[in-house]
Amino acid sequence: MKARLQKVIADAGLASRREAERWIAEGRVKVNGKVVTKPGTCVDPLSDEVRARGKLVPRAQERVFILLNKPSDCLTTMGVDERGRKTVMDFIKVSARVFPVGRLDYNTQGALLLTSDGALSKKLLEPRYRVPRTYLVKVRGVPDDKTLRRLSRGVALDNQATAPLEVEIDRVSGKNCFLKMKMFEGKNRHVKRICEAVRHEVIRLKRTHFGNLNLNGLPLGAYRFLSPREIKALELMVQKEPVEKKIARRRPMVKSKRTKAKR
Repeated sequence: MKARLQKVIADAGLASRREAERWIAEGRVKVNGKVVTKPGTCVDPLSDEVRARGKLVPRAQERVFILLNKPSDCLTTMGVDERGRKTVMDFIKVSARVFPVGRLDYNTQGALLLTSDGALSKKLLEPRYRVPRTYLVKVRGVPDDKTLRRLSRGVALDNQATAPLEVEIDRVSGKNCFLKMKMFEGKNRHVKRICEAVRHEVIRLKRTHFGNLNLNGLPLGAYRFLSPREIKALELMVQKEPVEKKIARRRPMVKSKRTKAKR
């Protein structure tokens, strides 16, 4: 993707945009060996050779974004497991160095984002931006409305209340049921621990969505590259005004399909 020449110089930390524009106007910038004097000229930061005042401007590194449908019995780590267990990196075959955005537990399946963009990765995990993660959770028993309200308000873990979340019964399966949970933060073993706290142990857990991303058409163990539109949507999620103050005022949403499920 092309960018304005003065932005490429500024992004490399060599000058401000205004100063870079002056260098261009003074004939002190070359692109692929030719002097460029028109500010606003567009170049490809990945392939074009840019020199400002005789100094080579480092080429931008292409950002990589991958969505993996993580299988169970698989560790979310970049390293090699001492016990020889599979890791998510065993499923990713790309030359770029990517790392997981957050983690999914060993026995948890589903949507896992991997990227080479550390700055965006950090923001996506910050609770203040409320980037949603949606899970389909099979639990023992069928929670009543009071339990669903308790889950939605947040459950204390390690003497600290978790953030409010959205929860509803997706369907009943015999004596057990599937819950659909949308959360906006991710603590260690978060879903399993809050379900245990309300006496509904997790039997099976799958993350179906991360932000605007879903698993449609992506088999278990497979991955795909994100489209430019999907990447832009992720960026917009963390460019908006943080909503920390709104979280406290927002009423939790609870939906129950118990009546419908019994029909």
